[in-house]
Amino acid sequence: MKIHKNIRNFSAKNPAITVGTFDGVHLGHIQIFNKLKKKARSINGESVVVTFWPHPKMVLGSKDHKIKMINTIDEKIKLIEEQEIDHLIILKFTKTFAKLSSCEFIEQYLYSKLNIKALIVGYDHHFGKDREGNFEVLSKCAKKYNFAIEKVEAFSLDNENISSTLIRGTIRKGEIETTNAYLSKNYFISGEIIGGEKIGRNIGFPTANIYISESYKIIPIRGVYAVETEIHGKRYAGMLNIGYKPTVNNNKSNCSIEVHILNFKADIYNERIRVYFHKRIRSEIKFRSLEKLKQQLIKDKAIISQYFKMK
Repeated sequence: MKIHKNIRNFSAKNPAITVGTFDGVHLGHIQIFNKLKKKARSINGESVVVTFWPHPKMVLGSKDHKIKMINTIDEKIKLIEEQEIDHLIILKFTKTFAKLSSCEFIEQYLYSKLNIKALIVGYDHHFGKDREGNFEVLSKCAKKYNFAIEKVEAFSLDNENISSTLIRGTIRKGEIETTNAYLSKNYFISGEIIGGEKIGRNIGFPTANIYISESYKIIPIRGVYAVETEIHGKRYAGMLNIGYKPTVNNNKSNCSIEVHILNFKADIYNERIRVYFHKRIRSEIKFRSLEKLKQQLIKDKAIISQYFKMK
């Protein structure tokens, strides 16, 4: 896949294009990408995904309500690449850009600069100023600029139309198994392993403290999770805690992400780690003592070990 952050010299053969934010690259998006690739083949062309960064809601949203993203931009690039798309174009989204109507966007970008031959849109897709560019409006633009347009119907699972908004909600609530079903793969976070207070080590459960530099990345609700960690290309089962560590900490402004990797002893400080979520095991609990906490961690580890044996 070719990645383009500048389209001045963009070139593709008979480009079939889809446009969207594609946060999460979920089942609905995958359905659109499959339709896009099929259309590109039918016109002897190449598939082109046009996305935006920052996410429009990050630019246009209110300061007191900052939206969280399922994926960082690097994660999204990798996930789209896995769909075997020919070209990914990342347009910088600004408040000035947001003032373009849908047909102005098509004329100035898709038609004049990308030489569009076909446009694939989702069932509820709207773009342009005030989201006025629905399928009917876009169809008129397609006729004006002489390209084909096709709509992909909603992808439903368990009577739910899959959307990024829906998935953000399931992540926030810790509904990991539902989230993974909607994404078609495990939700994950990526970060750097940093030094911690070493309390876990002192009670037999050393943990890797994970720092995520992208503050916009959505994190599941506090609690203990069965996870897989990926380090240096290898995966290891683990038990991860998200929370304030109330047994040893009264500071509720410092939420941490710590993972105890099962059967793993290597020094991995300052390494990059990716964590794949499988299941939420329990809520965060404040124990009367470190010994009580240790007893619970032994139970958690047994549950998680058994979970992965059953996988």
